[in-house]
Amino acid sequence: MRRFLFALLILLGIVFFITRFSEVQLIWETLRKGDWRFILLAFIVQSIWVMNLGATYQSIYHCLGTHDRLRRLVTMALASNFANIVAPSVGMSGMAVFIAQARKSGLPVGKVTLAGILFVLVDYAAFLCVLALGLIVLFRRDDLDPPEIIASILLFLLAITMATLITIGARSPVTLGNILAHLARLVNRLLFPFIRRNYLSEQRAHEFAEEVSSGLEALRSDHRTLIVPLMLGLFNKLLLILTLAMVFFAFKVPISIGTVIAGFSVGYLFMIVSPTPAGIGFVEGALTLVLSSFYIPISVAAVLALAYRGFTFWYPLFLGFIAFRALSKTESDSLPI
Repeated sequence: MRRFLFALLILLGIVFFITRFSEVQLIWETLRKGDWRFILLAFIVQSIWVMNLGATYQSIYHCLGTHDRLRRLVTMALASNFANIVAPSVGMSGMAVFIAQARKSGLPVGKVTLAGILFVLVDYAAFLCVLALGLIVLFRRDDLDPPEIIASILLFLLAITMATLITIGARSPVTLGNILAHLARLVNRLLFPFIRRNYLSEQRAHEFAEEVSSGLEALRSDHRTLIVPLMLGLFNKLLLILTLAMVFFAFKVPISIGTVIAGFSVGYLFMIVSPTPAGIGFVEGALTLVLSSFYIPISVAAVLALAYRGFTFWYPLFLGFIAFRALSKTESDSLPI
């Protein structure tokens, strides 16, 4: 069954690339028109960003009292991103990659699941710091519109909700279990008319709460251990900002720190809150509009947005396909025929 699921996801990935081949071709043609020196620098910066993803996971694992090799964590992070895009399921496809590898390596599944949740929370916290600067730039330039305000509020509420649930889990696994069980009942009621069965297990909700509480034991005594993951999360955003700056340089567009920070902030914000996986379609449009509002010709802004997404979306997605294929091959080799 696992072998079939791995094969299915790889097939979905191939279909995804084929159906969007024209977009990939357009981005490639766009990148060819840029200064190859800055294009190369952008690829180098993005490669460092990929390594930093693994380092962030490794630091969170360390906070929770478990360990894994950096190379494996980089591979799993890329494969998780690939799975979330080609088979979107509110992040569960990507989390399944980490859980499957945890079981294979004998790592505690509860801690690995919690590490994934903390990774998202750290990512949101780091981005909110950058977003605050981006919103200030937009406000000072009188370019702050309702969509950015609403999306920012949604992101803030989402981060607060996640942080609150983790805090509750640290203090009382029973309370967290009751909350998750209530949410499971709500989801089951909504889906029962369609699937005629319970989609989520209330018992599993209580078990997961116990696992989360156990994983948080290492953090209860010293919250300062999360400083390292947060710093790596901020470094992650700095690398993405540098990538956008390299795109400006590659196409000889006048640059200012405020423009780059504001452009990145809006693009990343809509990547998170958009209904499509990794903001497909939304990020390109939002980034083009915000850059054009800074007196960049809209045709040039569209080129910058396409090139930026080539580095930050398509390049990691291609690496993720390779990483997922490597993990699926390892998984297949470990299964009895």
